[in-house]
Amino acid sequence: MRFMIMHKTNAHWEAGAIPSPELIARVGKLIGELAKANVLLGAEGLRASSEGVRLTFTGGTRTISKGPFTGTNELPSGFSLLRVESLDEAIAWATRQAKVLGDVEIDIRPVTEPWDIGMTPRPAHVATRRYMALRKATPASEAGVPLTPAQQAEMSRLIDEAERTGVHLATERMRPSARGRRYKNSRDGVTVTDGPFTESKELIAGYVIVSAPSLEEADRWAAQYIGAVDAHEVDLRELEDGK
Repeated sequence: MRFMIMHKTNAHWEAGAIPSPELIARVGKLIGELAKANVLLGAEGLRASSEGVRLTFTGGTRTISKGPFTGTNELPSGFSLLRVESLDEAIAWATRQAKVLGDVEIDIRPVTEPWDIGMTPRPAHVATRRYMALRKATPASEAGVPLTPAQQAEMSRLIDEAERTGVHLATERMRPSARGRRYKNSRDGVTVTDGPFTESKELIAGYVIVSAPSLEEADRWAAQYIGAVDAHEVDLRELEDGK
């Protein structure tokens, strides 16, 4: 089984703050422990929402809102990672995805690269950047309603095409939040709440994807993660298999 452990952002990171050497060291240590345990499948951070856009698709009509975003329905149902030359190209790809999915809200934000936070100089040959296209939950996705065979076939064709051109890096779908857990930091320690989550108004700041035989096994990594990233809120969500 695969699980996504994601932490939420705050005003500090939304203002474009750079992580401290101490925070980088803590996160690096955890990533190293995950890798050593052979459970790490992915890990990324995201830039502030002021660098992104929100796409809302209703009845075939697309509305584009430039960031920064105000947290509304921030419960995710899945995401795609793209490597493109511009934000406009990422918008075009997400629009094609929405034509398959129907009414949906998608946030697009740049993925944090080492040179964004001063860890290394930006390579001179890099002409593209990575973006996350984050799909928001709907009543259907929260009920576990699968894509129709026609939607699944069309989505696979879109992903296969984008993989051939190097645009598509990954796509993940989350199982309903009823199968997840939420962790909140407070002065009294960390409290844990089982899903479903009726709402989430905090934007994602970053995540790791881990392999674990059960939710309980993934739970121990989530407990370490919230301390490493010093976040107020962390969600643990199970991922589906396949594209």
